[in-house]
Amino acid sequence: MDEQRQRELASRAASEAGLHAEELWIRYFALGGSLAQIEIDAYLQRLQMIPSLEREILAHTLSEAFEETGRELPGLPAGSGGAEPRTGTVRAARADTGDPLESLGAAGAVFLTAEQAETQRMRALMETGLLDSPPEERFDRITRRAREHFGVSSSIVALIAEHRQFLKSVIGALGQNLERESTFCNQTIRSAGPMVVCDTLTDDRFRSSPLVVGEPHIRFYAGHPLLGPGGWTIGTLCVIDQNPRGFTGEDRRVLRSLAEAAQQEVMP
Repeated sequence: MDEQRQRELASRAASEAGLHAEELWIRYFALGGSLAQIEIDAYLQRLQMIPSLEREILAHTLSEAFEETGRELPGLPAGSGGAEPRTGTVRAARADTGDPLESLGAAGAVFLTAEQAETQRMRALMETGLLDSPPEERFDRITRRAREHFGVSSSIVALIAEHRQFLKSVIGALGQNLERESTFCNQTIRSAGPMVVCDTLTDDRFRSSPLVVGEPHIRFYAGHPLLGPGGWTIGTLCVIDQNPRGFTGEDRRVLRSLAEAAQQEVMP
């Protein structure tokens, strides 16, 4: 199905489901969607397109909404987006945990304490089965592409565990299992979108970081969050260099595209 037709059907389905914009977005986010509510609204109003993975999750969201009413989704079967759905996220959101907040995934984080949210985030990380797993070409080819495109010294797929950062894929000279609180990626997972530091020495958050004043002497960092089951942010795709540099709108687009490729591999 072409993108234009899929968007028309999604807009119709959202209208017929009778979901308010906020309720639709919460359901979509609980299934692993990463776009803001305003972006989903603009898509349904035919004002912009969204990536295929996000269209896939939105299709699953609408499908589930119609299942609850006992009606069939009008012409928009889940899976029509042409990309593999984030099945791990969908399974996690559908799981009957007995706790309605858990069924919301990361969308319910606002109702949780910091400790409860971190417990859910760690559960999502463990569900992927990637923590402390050996290197895999499916991740390494993405980090190689990132380093080559940006012309930086290092690129990584990092997973943030309870007290440390584990590098699932690393191209370049970076150490494994760094203390979590000292890492740039620990800040990135708290962001809704990419975190870019063009020159660490001019950024109050990082200028005295041991990773800046000592090895590997980071001067430039750009990282994009990676979502796991339930929409919890479990890691990042990032690029690093020892020289400051700019970061354009096109750079953001490429980083996001590479992060989407990595996220497809993250899901169990």
